[in-house]
Amino acid sequence: MYLATVVGQVWATRKEATLSGLRLLVVQPYLRGNQQTAETMVAVDSIGADVGERVLVVMGRAARHAIGKGHDIGFQCAIVGVIDAAELSGGERVGQTAESDRIPERSS
Repeated sequence: MYLATVVGQVWATRKEATLSGLRLLVVQPYLRGNQQTAETMVAVDSIGADVGERVLVVMGRAARHAIGKGHDIGFQCAIVGVIDAAELSGGERVGQTAESDRIPERSS
């Protein structure tokens, strides 16, 4: 399970039948300390996350279980929660959106 930010949506007029009716969002893994990454993944969203929100993402069997479709579905990544906040070591706070993050100032 990891933290990610929803950075976009996916629309597909044709897709594998087991994905029918599932909402697909583009997520980007959260990196500490304002680091940026170009890595993105597509995740199934069954909880109604919005672009810009921080979410909890699971992979593999846990993702398929979270959606309730077992092994008979063609995806490996699912959003299982929208976070309100997370407190990391060193006082770093991950908020519901990037604007609500708090990175502690370093003393000189």
